[in-house]
Amino acid sequence: MNKAGKVWDLGKYGSNICLTGEKGDEYTYSDVQDIASDIAGSIGNRVLLFQLCRNVPESIIGYIAFLNHGIVPAMLTDQTDRSLLKRLVESYGPSYFWAPEDLKDMVEELGYENVSGFGSYALFSSGKVPPCPLSEDLALLLTTSGSTGSPKFVRQTYRNIISNTDAITEYLEITEEERPITTLPMNYTYGLSIINSHLMKGAEILVTEKSIMQKEFWEFFRSKEATSFGGVPYTYEMLDKLRFYRMELPSLRTMTQAGGKLNVELHEKVARFALDTGRRFYVMYGQCEATARMGYLPYARSLEKKGSMGIAIPGGKFSLLDEEGREITSPGVTGELIYEGENVTPGYSECADDLILGDERSGRLETGDMAYFDEEGFYYISGRKKRFLKIYGNRVNLDETERLIKDRFGIMVACAGKDDHMFIFLTEEDMKDKVRDYVIEMTKINRKAFSSVILQEIPMTSSGKIKYAGLERYYDI
Repeated sequence: MNKAGKVWDLGKYGSNICLTGEKGDEYTYSDVQDIASDIAGSIGNRVLLFQLCRNVPESIIGYIAFLNHGIVPAMLTDQTDRSLLKRLVESYGPSYFWAPEDLKDMVEELGYENVSGFGSYALFSSGKVPPCPLSEDLALLLTTSGSTGSPKFVRQTYRNIISNTDAITEYLEITEEERPITTLPMNYTYGLSIINSHLMKGAEILVTEKSIMQKEFWEFFRSKEATSFGGVPYTYEMLDKLRFYRMELPSLRTMTQAGGKLNVELHEKVARFALDTGRRFYVMYGQCEATARMGYLPYARSLEKKGSMGIAIPGGKFSLLDEEGREITSPGVTGELIYEGENVTPGYSECADDLILGDERSGRLETGDMAYFDEEGFYYISGRKKRFLKIYGNRVNLDETERLIKDRFGIMVACAGKDDHMFIFLTEEDMKDKVRDYVIEMTKINRKAFSSVILQEIPMTSSGKIKYAGLERYYDI
């Protein structure tokens, strides 16, 4: 592996179309290689950079430039709250920004000056020497699928990315004939893994900011003959409402799903549709802490094993531990899911000083998910050990959300819920809307996913801890 940062051999696929934008702009692999070299040349050194991401070719080309030339990007949404961005800059002191031109004022307010650019994106420099060294293995920083204002990033290495990408291309059987269409943000680990894996095989990536709810998305899909797309459970719920199964999409070959457990009935419906129409439907399991993917359900078993997230990816290994830390060897017994593989990331960072840290996990990840396996070794997620929810594919830490609310408003609060819906429990009626609006603003997630509930008092244990189990009865209100 090249520690200098070269992840993709773009020259290998020189004349292949690499990226096609929704406005008709096309870039071959040779084009991308040349543009990426120019972008990286404007930087020159191995430094930390903040990238404000959009699903446009310029954003992806910048990302390729940085990883292939040893520059470390922290991948952030272009919707990042200004106050959060300011805190992140204070914590990490990035030397550069790669950001959309229309966010120029915001980036310049943070002390950065426009020095070059390409298309709709600009490169901004602080003009300062990097505040601290970077680990030679560090490739990029990603938020844990749904930041609520924390400066915490997952540190991913070149080895992590290459290992996970190789495994994904193997089990999905990706070739240069594929034309995936973007349905997920590139700053989200799942969305980024789709880009990584198709770049590795010389495929054409169809890049759009349109959502599946817009007719322009499907017009682009059909005109460019997209062969695959990926989605979180919410994506498939929306497709179900759109009567997706009746759409004329002759080019579609593969559908993938990750970002949370799909409802078993919907899993069965999509799997049956795929098998009946000669398509492939893969249910997958992953976390940002394992680069992207850890498990997958082979498409040929998707209907038979409905509800399962499958088996470990090539090169990976699953095991289960009971409450005493002993390995579970019998089918049907629930324990904490442990994953081992080269794609397990070295750890987190919370400030610039952490970027020199080495491997703190040694290839072993305690996922925080509870699971069991069947007689054939297929795994099923049954719940979570830690307090976080997956909301529309975004992971939101409930304890962190409570802390942020308490810090902001100085009130007693409890956050709980189920996948795709968080309940915020309060005792002050006049704070109901303010707190909900604050959480929506911090998470950047659709407001339908949040409800505020007023209680006379927050239920507590005798030791003064919140009794979350006592709040479950409000989930169906």
